[in-house]
Amino acid sequence: MMEHELEGTSVTGTARIGRRTKDLVKRLAPGDVAVIDHRDLDRVAAEGLVDARVAAVVNAACSISGRYPNSGPIRILRAGIPVVDEAGSELLDRLEDGASVVLEGGEIRCDGVVVGKGRRLRAEDVEDRMEEARVAIGAELQQFATNTLEFVEQEATLTFQPVALPPLRTEVRGRHALVVVRGHDYRSDLRALRPYIREYRPVLIGVDGGADALLELGLTPDIITGDFDSVSDRAVACGAELVHHVHPDGRAPGREELLAWGLPYEEFVVEGTSEDAAMLLAYEAGARLIVAVGTHATMVEFLDKGRPGMSSTFLTRLRLGPMLVDAKGVSQLYEGRVRRRDLALLVGAALVAVLVITIVAEPIHVFLDGLWLWIRDLWFSFTHRF
Repeated sequence: MMEHELEGTSVTGTARIGRRTKDLVKRLAPGDVAVIDHRDLDRVAAEGLVDARVAAVVNAACSISGRYPNSGPIRILRAGIPVVDEAGSELLDRLEDGASVVLEGGEIRCDGVVVGKGRRLRAEDVEDRMEEARVAIGAELQQFATNTLEFVEQEATLTFQPVALPPLRTEVRGRHALVVVRGHDYRSDLRALRPYIREYRPVLIGVDGGADALLELGLTPDIITGDFDSVSDRAVACGAELVHHVHPDGRAPGREELLAWGLPYEEFVVEGTSEDAAMLLAYEAGARLIVAVGTHATMVEFLDKGRPGMSSTFLTRLRLGPMLVDAKGVSQLYEGRVRRRDLALLVGAALVAVLVITIVAEPIHVFLDGLWLWIRDLWFSFTHRF
Protein backbone atom coordinates (compact mmCIF):
# COMPACT_ATOMS: atom_id res chain seq x y z
CA MET A 1 0.00 0.00 0.00
CA MET A 2 1.35 3.41 -0.84
CA GLU A 3 0.28 7.01 -0.86
CA HIS A 4 1.29 9.68 -3.33
CA GLU A 5 0.57 12.94 -1.66
CA LEU A 6 1.97 16.40 -1.56
CA GLU A 7 4.82 17.72 0.51
CA GLY A 8 4.62 17.10 4.23
CA THR A 9 2.62 13.87 3.93
CA SER A 10 3.79 10.25 3.98
CA VAL A 11 4.81 7.72 1.37
CA THR A 12 5.07 4.03 2.20
CA GLY A 13 6.88 1.43 0.14
CA THR A 14 9.53 -1.29 -0.03
CA ALA A 15 13.09 0.04 0.05
CA ARG A 16 15.31 -1.05 -2.83
CA ILE A 17 18.93 0.00 -2.35
CA GLY A 18 21.59 0.46 -5.01
CA ARG A 19 24.76 2.51 -5.25
CA ARG A 20 24.61 2.37 -9.07
CA THR A 21 21.26 3.70 -10.22
CA LYS A 22 21.35 2.00 -13.63
CA ASP A 23 21.78 -1.39 -11.91
CA LEU A 24 19.08 -0.67 -9.36
CA VAL A 25 16.52 0.27 -12.04
CA LYS A 26 16.58 -3.31 -13.35
CA ARG A 27 15.09 -4.72 -10.15
CA LEU A 28 12.64 -2.00 -9.19
CA ALA A 29 8.92 -2.75 -9.06
CA PRO A 30 6.05 -0.22 -9.08
CA GLY A 31 5.57 1.21 -5.60
CA ASP A 32 9.13 0.65 -4.42
CA VAL A 33 11.15 3.38 -2.73
CA ALA A 34 14.43 3.71 -4.63
CA VAL A 35 17.35 4.44 -2.29
CA ILE A 36 20.33 5.68 -4.31
CA ASP A 37 23.67 7.43 -3.88
CA HIS A 38 23.84 9.53 -7.04
CA ARG A 39 25.36 13.00 -7.02
CA ASP A 40 23.95 15.22 -9.80
CA LEU A 41 21.25 12.79 -10.87
CA ASP A 42 21.30 12.58 -14.65
CA ARG A 43 18.42 12.58 -17.08
CA VAL A 44 18.72 8.96 -18.29
CA ALA A 45 18.86 7.58 -14.73
CA ALA A 46 15.86 9.73 -13.80
CA GLU A 47 13.87 8.43 -16.77
CA GLY A 48 14.65 4.88 -15.65
CA LEU A 49 13.27 5.63 -12.18
CA VAL A 50 10.15 7.25 -13.63
CA ASP A 51 9.58 4.31 -15.99
CA ALA A 52 9.87 1.94 -13.01
CA ARG A 53 6.97 3.86 -11.38
CA VAL A 54 8.62 4.10 -7.98
CA ALA A 55 6.70 5.58 -5.07
CA ALA A 56 9.59 7.85 -4.07
CA VAL A 57 13.32 8.40 -4.43
CA VAL A 58 15.72 8.79 -1.51
CA ASN A 59 19.12 10.08 -2.56
CA ALA A 60 22.02 9.82 -0.13
CA ALA A 61 23.92 12.38 -2.19
CA CYS A 62 22.97 15.81 -3.58
CA SER A 63 20.71 15.38 -6.60
CA ILE A 64 21.63 18.79 -8.02
CA SER A 65 24.80 20.41 -6.73
CA GLY A 66 24.61 23.42 -9.07
CA ARG A 67 27.81 22.46 -10.88
CA TYR A 68 25.82 22.19 -14.13
CA PRO A 69 22.09 22.16 -14.99
CA ASN A 70 21.38 18.41 -14.76
CA SER A 71 17.74 17.71 -15.50
CA GLY A 72 17.27 14.42 -13.65
CA PRO A 73 15.66 15.73 -10.42
CA ILE A 74 13.13 17.97 -12.16
CA ARG A 75 12.01 15.08 -14.40
CA ILE A 76 11.28 12.92 -11.37
CA LEU A 77 9.41 15.69 -9.55
CA ARG A 78 7.35 16.55 -12.64
CA ALA A 79 6.30 12.90 -12.79
CA GLY A 80 4.75 13.36 -9.34
CA ILE A 81 7.41 11.31 -7.52
CA PRO A 82 8.70 12.83 -4.26
CA VAL A 83 12.46 13.07 -3.69
CA VAL A 84 14.21 13.12 -0.32
CA ASP A 85 17.70 14.49 -0.92
CA GLU A 86 21.07 14.42 0.88
CA ALA A 87 20.07 11.68 3.32
CA GLY A 88 23.73 10.67 3.88
CA SER A 89 25.65 7.67 2.56
CA GLU A 90 25.42 5.88 5.92
CA LEU A 91 21.71 5.33 5.21
CA LEU A 92 22.57 2.68 2.60
CA ASP A 93 24.39 0.66 5.27
CA ARG A 94 21.80 1.27 7.96
CA LEU A 95 18.77 0.34 5.87
CA GLU A 96 18.12 -3.23 4.75
CA ASP A 97 17.11 -3.92 1.17
CA GLY A 98 13.48 -5.05 1.07
CA ALA A 99 12.49 -3.35 4.32
CA SER A 100 9.24 -1.42 4.50
CA VAL A 101 9.90 2.31 4.91
CA VAL A 102 7.77 5.36 5.51
CA LEU A 103 8.80 8.80 4.29
CA GLU A 104 7.39 11.62 6.37
CA GLY A 105 8.55 14.93 4.97
CA GLY A 106 12.34 14.54 4.96
CA GLU A 107 12.42 11.68 7.50
CA ILE A 108 12.93 8.02 6.57
CA ARG A 109 11.42 5.59 9.09
CA CYS A 110 11.69 1.83 9.36
CA ASP A 111 9.64 -0.06 11.98
CA GLY A 112 8.76 3.27 13.54
CA VAL A 113 12.41 4.29 13.99
CA VAL A 114 13.97 7.23 12.15
CA VAL A 115 16.88 5.71 10.18
CA GLY A 116 17.74 8.78 8.13
CA LYS A 117 16.81 12.33 7.38
CA GLY A 118 17.18 14.51 4.31
CA ARG A 119 15.38 17.40 2.72
CA ARG A 120 12.29 17.11 0.56
CA LEU A 121 13.00 18.61 -2.86
CA ARG A 122 10.54 21.07 -4.33
CA ALA A 123 10.25 21.68 -8.07
CA GLU A 124 10.63 25.45 -7.64
CA ASP A 125 13.90 25.05 -5.72
CA VAL A 126 15.31 22.65 -8.33
CA GLU A 127 14.37 25.00 -11.17
CA ASP A 128 16.06 27.90 -9.35
CA ARG A 129 19.20 25.80 -8.86
CA MET A 130 19.21 24.84 -12.56
CA GLU A 131 18.94 28.48 -13.58
CA GLU A 132 21.82 29.43 -11.28
CA ALA A 133 23.89 26.63 -12.81
CA ARG A 134 23.16 27.88 -16.34
CA VAL A 135 24.36 31.37 -15.39
CA ALA A 136 27.55 30.07 -13.77
CA ILE A 137 28.34 27.37 -16.30
CA GLY A 138 31.24 29.30 -17.84
CA ALA A 139 33.77 28.00 -15.30
CA GLU A 140 32.60 24.42 -15.79
CA LEU A 141 32.79 24.82 -19.57
CA GLN A 142 36.35 26.14 -19.31
CA GLN A 143 37.44 23.18 -17.18
CA PHE A 144 35.66 20.76 -19.52
CA ALA A 145 37.43 22.23 -22.55
CA THR A 146 40.81 22.09 -20.77
CA ASN A 147 40.30 18.44 -19.87
CA THR A 148 39.25 17.63 -23.42
CA LEU A 149 42.36 19.24 -24.93
CA GLU A 150 44.66 17.52 -22.43
CA PHE A 151 43.22 14.10 -23.22
CA VAL A 152 43.23 14.79 -26.97
CA GLU A 153 47.00 15.21 -26.78
CA GLN A 154 47.32 11.91 -24.89
CA GLU A 155 44.85 9.86 -26.96
CA ALA A 156 45.30 11.20 -30.51
CA THR A 157 48.01 8.70 -31.42
CA LEU A 158 46.02 5.76 -30.09
CA THR A 159 42.79 6.88 -31.76
CA PHE A 160 44.26 7.10 -35.26
CA GLN A 161 46.26 3.88 -35.12
CA PRO A 162 44.98 0.95 -37.23
CA VAL A 163 42.68 -1.31 -35.22
CA ALA A 164 42.27 -5.07 -35.41
CA LEU A 165 38.70 -5.91 -36.35
CA PRO A 166 37.22 -8.97 -34.60
CA PRO A 167 35.63 -11.66 -36.80
CA LEU A 168 31.94 -10.89 -37.41
CA ARG A 169 29.15 -13.11 -38.76
CA THR A 170 27.07 -10.06 -39.68
CA GLU A 171 27.78 -8.61 -43.12
CA VAL A 172 28.43 -4.90 -42.58
CA ARG A 173 30.36 -3.84 -45.69
CA GLY A 174 28.38 -1.59 -48.00
CA ARG A 175 25.38 -1.36 -45.64
CA HIS A 176 24.11 1.34 -43.32
CA ALA A 177 24.76 0.82 -39.60
CA LEU A 178 22.45 2.09 -36.85
CA VAL A 179 24.35 2.55 -33.56
CA VAL A 180 21.92 2.80 -30.62
CA VAL A 181 22.89 4.13 -27.19
CA ARG A 182 20.28 4.43 -24.44
CA GLY A 183 20.90 8.15 -24.10
CA HIS A 184 18.89 11.33 -24.50
CA ASP A 185 15.70 11.03 -26.60
CA TYR A 186 16.57 7.54 -27.82
CA ARG A 187 12.94 6.39 -27.80
CA SER A 188 11.57 9.25 -29.88
CA ASP A 189 14.52 9.06 -32.27
CA LEU A 190 14.04 5.33 -32.83
CA ARG A 191 10.31 5.76 -33.42
CA ALA A 192 10.99 8.52 -35.96
CA LEU A 193 13.46 6.23 -37.77
CA ARG A 194 10.99 3.38 -38.35
CA PRO A 195 10.49 4.22 -42.08
CA TYR A 196 14.26 4.49 -42.56
CA ILE A 197 14.85 1.14 -40.86
CA ARG A 198 12.15 -0.57 -42.95
CA GLU A 199 13.61 0.69 -46.23
CA TYR A 200 17.36 0.45 -45.65
CA ARG A 201 17.48 -2.45 -43.16
CA PRO A 202 20.67 -1.20 -41.50
CA VAL A 203 22.93 -3.32 -39.32
CA LEU A 204 21.54 -2.79 -35.80
CA ILE A 205 24.29 -2.26 -33.21
CA GLY A 206 23.21 -1.90 -29.58
CA VAL A 207 25.67 -0.33 -27.15
CA ASP A 208 24.99 -1.99 -23.79
CA GLY A 209 21.44 -0.88 -22.84
CA GLY A 210 20.93 0.26 -26.44
CA ALA A 211 20.27 -3.41 -27.23
CA ASP A 212 17.28 -3.31 -24.87
CA ALA A 213 16.14 -0.06 -26.51
CA LEU A 214 15.99 -1.90 -29.85
CA LEU A 215 14.08 -4.81 -28.31
CA GLU A 216 11.57 -2.38 -26.78
CA LEU A 217 10.71 -1.29 -30.32
CA GLY A 218 10.38 -4.85 -31.61
CA LEU A 219 13.79 -4.83 -33.31
CA THR A 220 16.49 -7.44 -32.75
CA PRO A 221 20.07 -6.17 -32.62
CA ASP A 222 22.60 -7.80 -34.92
CA ILE A 223 25.56 -6.85 -32.72
CA ILE A 224 25.79 -5.89 -29.04
CA THR A 225 28.97 -4.17 -27.89
CA GLY A 226 30.22 -2.29 -24.83
CA ASP A 227 31.23 -3.33 -21.34
CA PHE A 228 27.92 -5.17 -20.72
CA ASP A 229 27.23 -3.46 -17.41
CA SER A 230 23.72 -2.28 -18.25
CA VAL A 231 22.37 -4.83 -20.72
CA SER A 232 19.63 -7.31 -19.76
CA ASP A 233 19.78 -11.10 -19.84
CA ARG A 234 17.06 -11.02 -22.48
CA ALA A 235 19.14 -8.85 -24.79
CA VAL A 236 22.29 -10.95 -24.36
CA ALA A 237 20.31 -14.10 -25.20
CA CYS A 238 18.55 -12.63 -28.28
CA GLY A 239 21.03 -14.17 -30.72
CA ALA A 240 23.08 -11.06 -31.47
CA GLU A 241 26.83 -11.21 -31.85
CA LEU A 242 28.55 -10.12 -28.63
CA VAL A 243 31.62 -7.88 -28.98
CA HIS A 244 33.36 -6.83 -25.77
CA HIS A 245 35.03 -3.41 -25.73
CA VAL A 246 38.57 -3.74 -24.35
CA HIS A 247 40.98 -0.82 -23.84
CA PRO A 248 44.54 -0.92 -25.22
CA ASP A 249 45.96 -0.86 -21.67
CA GLY A 250 44.15 -4.12 -20.91
CA ARG A 251 41.18 -2.72 -19.00
CA ALA A 252 38.12 -4.84 -19.76
CA PRO A 253 35.20 -3.81 -17.52
CA GLY A 254 32.32 -6.26 -17.77
CA ARG A 255 34.40 -9.34 -18.58
CA GLU A 256 33.12 -11.08 -15.44
CA GLU A 257 29.52 -10.60 -16.57
CA LEU A 258 30.27 -12.05 -19.99
CA LEU A 259 32.03 -15.06 -18.52
CA ALA A 260 29.12 -15.60 -16.14
CA TRP A 261 26.69 -15.74 -19.07
CA GLY A 262 28.82 -18.43 -20.67
CA LEU A 263 28.10 -17.20 -24.20
CA PRO A 264 30.68 -16.86 -26.97
CA TYR A 265 31.96 -13.35 -27.61
CA GLU A 266 34.69 -11.47 -29.47
CA GLU A 267 36.93 -8.66 -28.21
CA PHE A 268 37.44 -5.31 -29.89
CA VAL A 269 40.50 -3.47 -28.59
CA VAL A 270 40.21 0.28 -29.07
CA GLU A 271 40.47 3.48 -27.01
CA GLY A 272 37.45 5.60 -26.11
CA THR A 273 33.94 5.08 -24.77
CA SER A 274 31.75 2.11 -25.69
CA GLU A 275 29.75 4.22 -28.14
CA ASP A 276 33.01 5.34 -29.78
CA ALA A 277 34.02 1.68 -30.07
CA ALA A 278 30.68 0.78 -31.69
CA MET A 279 31.07 3.50 -34.32
CA LEU A 280 34.67 2.47 -35.06
CA LEU A 281 33.56 -1.16 -35.32
CA ALA A 282 31.01 -0.23 -38.00
CA TYR A 283 33.52 2.03 -39.74
CA GLU A 284 36.31 -0.54 -39.85
CA ALA A 285 33.85 -3.24 -40.98
CA GLY A 286 33.04 -1.16 -44.07
CA ALA A 287 29.68 0.44 -43.29
CA ARG A 288 28.57 2.90 -45.95
CA LEU A 289 26.81 5.21 -43.47
CA ILE A 290 26.62 5.26 -39.67
CA VAL A 291 23.49 6.66 -38.01
CA ALA A 292 23.80 7.41 -34.28
CA VAL A 293 20.86 7.24 -31.84
CA GLY A 294 21.09 8.52 -28.25
CA THR A 295 24.83 9.20 -28.38
CA HIS A 296 26.41 11.93 -26.27
CA ALA A 297 27.33 15.18 -27.98
CA THR A 298 26.99 18.07 -25.52
CA MET A 299 28.91 19.04 -22.42
CA VAL A 300 25.87 18.46 -20.19
CA GLU A 301 25.43 14.96 -21.59
CA PHE A 302 29.06 14.12 -20.87
CA LEU A 303 28.88 15.56 -17.37
CA ASP A 304 25.75 13.46 -16.85
CA LYS A 305 27.89 10.43 -17.64
CA GLY A 306 30.52 11.58 -15.16
CA ARG A 307 33.12 12.28 -17.85
CA PRO A 308 35.24 15.44 -17.40
CA GLY A 309 35.96 15.78 -21.13
CA MET A 310 35.06 14.44 -24.55
CA SER A 311 38.43 13.80 -26.18
CA SER A 312 37.79 10.28 -27.48
CA THR A 313 34.40 11.25 -28.86
CA PHE A 314 35.84 14.32 -30.59
CA LEU A 315 38.63 12.24 -32.15
CA THR A 316 36.28 9.44 -33.19
CA ARG A 317 33.94 11.85 -34.95
CA LEU A 318 36.94 13.47 -36.61
CA ARG A 319 38.01 10.06 -37.90
CA LEU A 320 34.56 9.07 -39.19
CA GLY A 321 33.88 12.44 -40.80
CA PRO A 322 30.77 12.66 -43.03
CA MET A 323 30.06 8.93 -42.66
CA LEU A 324 28.48 9.66 -39.26
CA VAL A 325 25.09 11.34 -39.05
CA ASP A 326 22.78 11.93 -36.10
CA ALA A 327 19.39 10.23 -35.95
CA LYS A 328 17.56 13.54 -35.65
CA GLY A 329 18.95 14.71 -38.98
CA VAL A 330 18.00 11.44 -40.70
CA SER A 331 14.46 11.47 -39.31
CA GLN A 332 13.90 15.04 -40.54
CA LEU A 333 15.29 14.33 -43.99
CA TYR A 334 13.53 10.97 -44.25
CA GLU A 335 9.97 12.23 -43.91
CA GLY A 336 7.01 10.02 -44.70
CA ARG A 337 5.72 12.34 -47.41
CA VAL A 338 4.41 11.17 -50.78
CA ARG A 339 6.93 11.82 -53.55
CA ARG A 340 5.81 12.80 -57.07
CA ARG A 341 7.32 9.67 -58.54
CA ASP A 342 5.39 7.50 -56.08
CA LEU A 343 2.17 9.38 -56.88
CA ALA A 344 2.73 8.94 -60.63
CA LEU A 345 3.34 5.22 -60.15
CA LEU A 346 0.17 4.92 -58.08
CA VAL A 347 -1.96 6.69 -60.72
CA GLY A 348 -0.37 4.62 -63.49
CA ALA A 349 -1.07 1.39 -61.63
CA ALA A 350 -4.70 2.45 -61.12
CA LEU A 351 -5.13 3.19 -64.85
CA VAL A 352 -3.66 -0.19 -65.78
CA ALA A 353 -6.03 -1.89 -63.35
CA VAL A 354 -9.02 -0.08 -64.88
CA LEU A 355 -7.88 -1.05 -68.38
CA VAL A 356 -7.53 -4.72 -67.44
CA ILE A 357 -10.96 -4.74 -65.83
CA THR A 358 -12.38 -3.12 -68.96
CA ILE A 359 -10.89 -5.81 -71.17
CA VAL A 360 -11.97 -8.85 -69.17
CA ALA A 361 -15.24 -7.85 -67.44
CA GLU A 362 -18.38 -9.22 -69.24
CA PRO A 363 -20.81 -6.53 -67.97
CA ILE A 364 -18.56 -3.82 -69.37
CA HIS A 365 -18.39 -5.68 -72.69
CA VAL A 366 -22.20 -5.67 -72.85
CA PHE A 367 -22.31 -1.96 -71.97
CA LEU A 368 -19.74 -1.08 -74.64
CA ASP A 369 -21.52 -3.20 -77.27
CA GLY A 370 -24.79 -1.43 -76.50
CA LEU A 371 -23.08 1.96 -76.64
CA TRP A 372 -21.55 1.07 -79.99
CA LEU A 373 -24.94 -0.04 -81.44
CA TRP A 374 -26.57 3.18 -80.22
CA ILE A 375 -23.87 5.32 -81.84
CA ARG A 376 -24.05 3.31 -85.08
CA ASP A 377 -27.87 3.60 -85.29
CA LEU A 378 -27.62 7.31 -84.53
CA TRP A 379 -25.04 7.77 -87.28
CA PHE A 380 -27.10 5.66 -89.76
CA SER A 381 -30.24 7.72 -89.09
CA PHE A 382 -28.33 10.99 -89.45
CA THR A 383 -26.67 10.07 -92.79
CA HIS A 384 -29.87 8.71 -94.38
CA ARG A 385 -31.91 11.74 -93.35
CA PHE A 386 -29.67 14.02 -95.38
